[in-house]
Amino acid sequence: MSDVLSSSSPRPTPGDWIGLIAGNGRFPVIFAENARKLGLRVSAVAHQGETVPELEQVVDRIHWVRIGQFGKVIRALKGDGVRQVVMLGGMKKTHLFSSVRPDLWAVAFFTKLKSWKDDAILRAIAAWLEEEGIAVRESTFGLADLLVPEGELTRRLSKAEREDVSYGWNVAQEIGRMDVGQCVVVKDRVIVAVEAVEGTDEAIRRGGRLARNGAVVVKRCKPQQDLRFDLPAVGPQTIHVMNDAKALVLAVEADKTIMLDREEMLENARQSGIAILGLPA
Repeated sequence: MSDVLSSSSPRPTPGDWIGLIAGNGRFPVIFAENARKLGLRVSAVAHQGETVPELEQVVDRIHWVRIGQFGKVIRALKGDGVRQVVMLGGMKKTHLFSSVRPDLWAVAFFTKLKSWKDDAILRAIAAWLEEEGIAVRESTFGLADLLVPEGELTRRLSKAEREDVSYGWNVAQEIGRMDVGQCVVVKDRVIVAVEAVEGTDEAIRRGGRLARNGAVVVKRCKPQQDLRFDLPAVGPQTIHVMNDAKALVLAVEADKTIMLDREEMLENARQSGIAILGLPA
């Protein structure tokens, strides 16, 4: 499956509907605000217990569903005439073990699923949507200005910090290749935390407790990353968590990482003495 839509799927134009399947965090809200500025009408499918209520204020229509209500998702999107959709925001994988209430559509989907790795699930969902006549767009559609640029964005790194970044960069690539996660926490060239199902924030907190202070956080795309979903994203909340964990460096992949609320994030990082680095792939 290709990373972006084919030429047979033209970009939506002002007045068209764009669907938004929303997970948690600020990313869906920022996308919806920008899409409406572009003249698009936004039909959002929001997940109870995950999606922020704020999304209701910035979309044209919203449909609240429980995780696993696949049939309701399709009916909502088709009912609004949606032909193209984006999938944005995280989803706690721990919900697979607790709060999922699958309908018959979801049961059929999961029965056919050959792998429970993140990428496999997301690709299968995208294929299912496209079989229903709804094309899945790249998650950066209309948001190119939110991508992290290359270079040092706050302060310069020390030699020791650069060594930790380099070490963590290679390890992050390998855990991504195995579809474990996107983030590692490093201290003195020792991996003190690896992101798994708990997500980036919890990995940083755990790494901070073990490193005590001065940890380096590295977050990058998986080598097999599909640009339609699950791109790494950072924002002011990332800096808040790092500050609490006494972590001092955040290294991310340039041009493939979303930076939410950029000015606020950079200013908070400067005030906390946190270095932010965008590295080329």
